[in-house]
Amino acid sequence: MRYLHTMVRVSDVAASFDFYCAKLGLKEVRRVESEQGRFTLIFLAAPGDEQAALERRAPLVELTYNWDPEAYAGGRNFGHLAYEVDDIYALCDRLMKAGVTINRPPREGRMAFIRSPDGISIELLQKGEALAPAEPWTSMPNTGAW
Repeated sequence: MRYLHTMVRVSDVAASFDFYCAKLGLKEVRRVESEQGRFTLIFLAAPGDEQAALERRAPLVELTYNWDPEAYAGGRNFGHLAYEVDDIYALCDRLMKAGVTINRPPREGRMAFIRSPDGISIELLQKGEALAPAEPWTSMPNTGAW
């Protein structure tokens, strides 16, 4: 398992960019704009980690800006921790057997979400290409929120 990023939802890209980059010193290494999803993702690396982050060898801060205004309550502005895993199906199976709820099953063999005992959302991402869709994951419904 490898730590990938921490996602934080932001309501003002300019103010957030000023804080994280101009003041804190993080560096933008990637940006994704999604017209369909109506969001912008800005990935930031710690100073000196820019090249390692581009090579996916350093963890990032992901600023998520949703284009449609939303009031973030109950910690919703803190998004999730993300980890890359070698076999998402095997890990989710092991977690379920240990009593962990799979809030968002890896239906497509790529991504799942679980929560910590304190309600922190954790994203699990399959390393490399997605695994072939398989049961019981394909037909498993979402449980709760993530």
